[in-house]
Amino acid sequence: MKILVLLGGVSNEREVSLRSGRAVADALKASGHEVVEYDPQQGLEGLAQFVGKVDCVFPILHGKGGEDGTIQAELEKLGFKFLGSGSQVSQVCFDKNKFKEILNKLSILTPQSEIVTRISIGASPLLQRPYVLKPLNGGSSLDAFIIRDPVNRAYDPRIFDHYQLLILEQLIEGTEITVPVLGDAALPVIEIIPPQGGEFDYANKYNGETQELCPPQHIDAAKQQEAQRLTEQIHKAVGARHLSRTDIIIDSEGKMWVLEINNIPGLTETSLYPKAAAVAGINMQQLVQKFLDLAMQG
Repeated sequence: MKILVLLGGVSNEREVSLRSGRAVADALKASGHEVVEYDPQQGLEGLAQFVGKVDCVFPILHGKGGEDGTIQAELEKLGFKFLGSGSQVSQVCFDKNKFKEILNKLSILTPQSEIVTRISIGASPLLQRPYVLKPLNGGSSLDAFIIRDPVNRAYDPRIFDHYQLLILEQLIEGTEITVPVLGDAALPVIEIIPPQGGEFDYANKYNGETQELCPPQHIDAAKQQEAQRLTEQIHKAVGARHLSRTDIIIDSEGKMWVLEINNIPGLTETSLYPKAAAVAGINMQQLVQKFLDLAMQG
């Protein structure tokens, strides 16, 4: 088959998208497929040239313009079969507040939060206890502040020079896990342990210093299964398609707090999604073939 791989894009996660896209393209080629690459940074109007010339599109794009429904709406308009959730579902997954609204309706635990501006943040009671301040729409932990001691440390107010709206969220202490979904079924759980004294931030996601344990070493099998069933429920509830990855904190009482969902998770050589697939016995070539099968089914 002939597959169009979209990679790069216009977001601040461009470099990760380039790596993810190349890894996917290489795996497709190794499986005998013909691959064409296109960077949406060149303009969405360029997608029209591929109409009727490719069998499927893989939008391997992270962040704004890639996961927020923009590229998906264009692919829908042009009539492509493509990997991943549709435009409306992508919008919900990308907007942390809209996603939390769905969780609240389902009575699924998620940290208390509020949308804040440069002016309104000062009045929030959430600043009085450990908190996370991060972009309302974004990923890869870019521009996120994790403040465990608000008495002696605070966020950098210059963050509002780049974002008008941020989400201020209660920090839940516990064990961080992430659970990928392939099709409608959860893959193995991954336990995430940042380096001593560090956080699971953008740098520690990609520098190899964070431990990513699959299977987990500090979470029993029953709790792992509970996390998988919860993730499958969320994937279905938001209407996600083909793939997703949900981030969760398990607190000291064993309660699961859902943080966010990623509708186009990283697919680089060091990313969490391929790691979980490998533990399930699915190598990268097999994984992209499964992606293609799912995408062709619609």
